[in-house]
Amino acid sequence: MSTSSIGLSDQLHDYLLSVSAPPDPLWQKLNDDTVSAVGYNMQISREQAQFMTVLIKLMNASNAIEIGTFTGYSALTIARALPGNGRLMACDVSAEWTSIARRYWKEANVDHKIDLKIAPALDTLDNLITQGQSDSFDFAFIDADKSNYLNYYERCLTLIRPGGVVCVDNTLWGGSVANPDKTDADTTAIRNLNKIMFEDERVESSLIPIGDGLHMGLKK
Repeated sequence: MSTSSIGLSDQLHDYLLSVSAPPDPLWQKLNDDTVSAVGYNMQISREQAQFMTVLIKLMNASNAIEIGTFTGYSALTIARALPGNGRLMACDVSAEWTSIARRYWKEANVDHKIDLKIAPALDTLDNLITQGQSDSFDFAFIDADKSNYLNYYERCLTLIRPGGVVCVDNTLWGGSVANPDKTDADTTAIRNLNKIMFEDERVESSLIPIGDGLHMGLKK
């Protein structure tokens, strides 16, 4: 998967990085380690990381949740943007891939901010709701199995406060969402979520063409 924003030429992408996304040696190291261990990379792009960093700081967010952690760069990005007493609950099912994440969180000195839950994310989210934590999170980032995107979105919308933000990754899906010939399960699930977020009166939404598409919902 590309580590740059969809639809940009290499020349324009290089320019974008040069004026908007500071170099991050950890990003490159983690990308390299991910490719070496997994054979491919699914990290967010540098420009997406920078956008999320600015967004989280603008919100003065201190309590965040992530669905889908993989080798950990998005969690690293969120945790860096949170204040010293901020907390991120990171949800994933793989102890193997998140073991890479843990190393980098420690190297970046943000591991104390991250509570990693190795369990099906829907179970973790439902438990939080049962425990009375609705309306208690500031920010949620969803980047996991596409078939459950709508389920994750609904739970996260319950858990974030009014004025909080849910961001859903890969919502342009390499352009497949605009191709009516693409009817596979993942594309259909993403296309459905985009439509639902656009029509959802509980949020103000914006689908941003950064990375592979980032659909942002501001809870009213």
